[in-house]
Amino acid sequence: MTSNLDDNIKLISALFKDNDMIRFRKIRNSRIDLGVCLVNFEGLKNEEIIDSHIVKPFMIAETIDKKNNVPEALINEIIQVNEIKISNSIQDIIRSVTYGDTIMLVENENHALIINSKSFTIRSISEPMSEQVMSGPREGFTEPLVVNLSMLLRRLRTNDLKMRNFSIGKRTNTQVCICYIEGIANENILKELYRRLEVINIDGIIDANYINEQIRDSKLSLFSTIGRSERPDSVAAKLLEGRIAVFVDGSPVVLTLPYLFIENFQSAEDYYLNYYYASFYRFLRVIAFFISIIIPGFYISIVAFHREMLPTPLLISVAFERQSVPFPAVIEVFLMLIVFEIIKETGIRMPSNIGQALSIVGALVIGQSAVEAKLVAAPVIIIIALTAITSLLVT
Repeated sequence: MTSNLDDNIKLISALFKDNDMIRFRKIRNSRIDLGVCLVNFEGLKNEEIIDSHIVKPFMIAETIDKKNNVPEALINEIIQVNEIKISNSIQDIIRSVTYGDTIMLVENENHALIINSKSFTIRSISEPMSEQVMSGPREGFTEPLVVNLSMLLRRLRTNDLKMRNFSIGKRTNTQVCICYIEGIANENILKELYRRLEVINIDGIIDANYINEQIRDSKLSLFSTIGRSERPDSVAAKLLEGRIAVFVDGSPVVLTLPYLFIENFQSAEDYYLNYYYASFYRFLRVIAFFISIIIPGFYISIVAFHREMLPTPLLISVAFERQSVPFPAVIEVFLMLIVFEIIKETGIRMPSNIGQALSIVGALVIGQSAVEAKLVAAPVIIIIALTAITSLLVT
């Protein structure tokens, strides 16, 4: 930044060349003999704040103390906005104006004022679809970082709750906030998290999973080493248990770490149930997990190698169903597992109003037709259906 207003305007114009969304507005108050230029982006600014609390007070001002520091005088005597910062860094100006702030360039000053005038169209707070519960709060995180942090602060009203901001991404400069409760969180884990965040070298962070992939342990492992949640109450409970939360601006998903394997069998609703019921349901999820990973292989081993373990009537029934099937048992199971994954993925991607038709076609038409056409045996359909139901219980 220089002390020449026109040069500063040309500099910012050059930086945002071929961007028609940026706006420049030069205004001058002859009574105080001072000219400024407001720089902001269309669609990100709050017009009422700019007109009523920046432009109007500046235009009606009759005196200003120019002896010491003009930017400080503008903040203290004229501009009626709470959050204002003085900076002469081009990088600060770029990050701020692209995030909805208004930049005030002042003539004969090499410092600019960064004024908070953000106005985003945000999604309303609602219950997260992936973590619905029968009892408990119905709030879920949304995309703006400030809104998410406010929901957490409302639940943890203590000065021990610490929040540290990072800017990650060479192009996006995404705000990432680390939250923890001092005295409960493990300091060694916290230091290691800071170290891993500082070495991230990536163009952009669009979602929390970008951070997850950069900092997780055992990147080739199939098991999660970092938890995910969209519920403020669940994140608050995990912080009270000593976890650390990672918020990413633009993502409703909050990362929690360290993550224990047993957390796969916990539900947000467990915090609002009697411990008898909560323990029973968790035990039920553990059983469902083992059923989902064991029963397909168990079926193949019995049918293909250890038929003598089946009762005679059941063995006769299974043999009768399989006598016209051209494929081995292992091919049948793999084929139906792949078909189920295709149907599940299609159900996620397709419009919700025709999801019921997909379930009917997938479960009834394809399954029944495959059995009647002797492509698979009926017991395989039962095994895969049981595997699918139990796997969804612990997803």
